[in-house]
Amino acid sequence: MSASKALKVEYSPDVDALIITLSDEKPEYGEDMGSGIIIHYSKDAKPVEVEILNASEIVTSSIQAIIRRARY
Repeated sequence: MSASKALKVEYSPDVDALIITLSDEKPEYGEDMGSGIIIHYSKDAKPVEVEILNASEIVTSSIQAIIRRARY
């Protein structure tokens, strides 16, 4: 199966997770990067999905940091 060029983003409010799909390839394994971010890889070790747990908190704090930086 070839990789998709389309990026897909889904938010699951019941578990507060943001899932960013990078490819149509099936994830074979995942690595916890810390801070609630998990990268899922194909069997060929290509990143195919990014999972962000506690997404509302992480996204909100990231946006606040961007706004603070833009003011200076």
